[in-house]
Amino acid sequence: MPTLLQISIEVNSGSVGRIAEQIGEIVIENGWQSYITYARNNNPSKSEVIRIGNKLDLYWHGLETRIFDNHCFSSKSATKDLINIIKEIKPDIVHLHHLHGYFINVEILFQYLKEIEIPIVWTFHDCWTFTGHCAYFEYVGCDKWKTQCYDCEQKNEYPKSFFFDRSRQNYIDKKRIFNSVDNLIIVPVSNWLEGKVKESFLKDYPCKVIQNGIDLDVFYPKDSKASIEETYGVKDKFIILGVASTWEKRKGLEEFLKLAGFIDNDQCAIVLVGLSKSQVKKLPENIIGIERTENVAQLADLYSAADVFLNPTFEDTFPTTNLESLACGTPIITYRAGGSVESVSTDTGLVVEQGDVAGLMKAINTIRVNGKEFYGDNCRKSAIENFDKRIKFNDYFKLYTEILKK
Repeated sequence: MPTLLQISIEVNSGSVGRIAEQIGEIVIENGWQSYITYARNNNPSKSEVIRIGNKLDLYWHGLETRIFDNHCFSSKSATKDLINIIKEIKPDIVHLHHLHGYFINVEILFQYLKEIEIPIVWTFHDCWTFTGHCAYFEYVGCDKWKTQCYDCEQKNEYPKSFFFDRSRQNYIDKKRIFNSVDNLIIVPVSNWLEGKVKESFLKDYPCKVIQNGIDLDVFYPKDSKASIEETYGVKDKFIILGVASTWEKRKGLEEFLKLAGFIDNDQCAIVLVGLSKSQVKKLPENIIGIERTENVAQLADLYSAADVFLNPTFEDTFPTTNLESLACGTPIITYRAGGSVESVSTDTGLVVEQGDVAGLMKAINTIRVNGKEFYGDNCRKSAIENFDKRIKFNDYFKLYTEILKK
């Protein structure tokens, strides 16, 4: 029986954790054994799960990162424990997801992976792997990652460092470490991200784009309009929905705050999901704030009740929130950023240039005039034809079998 081991920070939680879970489900259905690691945030899983380290490891790694900017070069003991577990499991394929997140030491892990020569599949969900510090660089217009990072403009952004700037050495170390293995296939989750990989120090590795998929049995058009209107006091209003796992400037939070000054409060309502308690308290009265939820049924209710899903992101690789909205029959408006536009067509929504809040209002009014019904069937059809998790994650299984045949 072939065995798959996925190294992820989460299991069945957040977009990446749910992707790992659904890949595990596919291989189990095909008679494989599936293991998934986690360091935090795990929900019930069909795979066998393995915890990497503990809360103290996470906090200590975070502290080192804040001081020394040495993210992913801490957690030595936790990584050595993981290696011992890999030795016991003897997986046929190791599948990497996010390695950043304060839980693993890449130097130790890759030294081991180089020694054992197990085939490695590495899904890139962002750009952290080939930069000296950041996970995204579009917002600040930085191209240093193409040649050599230094004097990082985003030192105070995730993974934050308040004191030292180690971006130059991080870049050198990552280039050396990540190019040390021979049996690696990179899987970018969007065509945009593949283009960035091909410009990076990882350009010589084979790439295979597999876009994200979602569970169409969970996200589907639901008759939730009346209940959502009653729950949030938005009866007979045009609902503008925003969803993010973490709201920050690059995700477009300030764009919603600007937009709040333009909308007609008697006719429209903005609902934001995924905010922290402090962010909810700071919202203007005409924005309804909801904290982060793992309740996907509640999310599907909100997507279905919304008249438009607004994603004014400045940086994104391939947001699953877009796919969830499509699956629920709700059109999308997004900024032209990264891979966010790859899931939007003229039949399913509108694309607006970054920073153009007036353009967002114009696009919202276009959706209002056309009506949600004009887009609804096409949105659901696009989700079924292009983003069904069973098709997308079966592409991973096909990749695994191709690798083992070789």
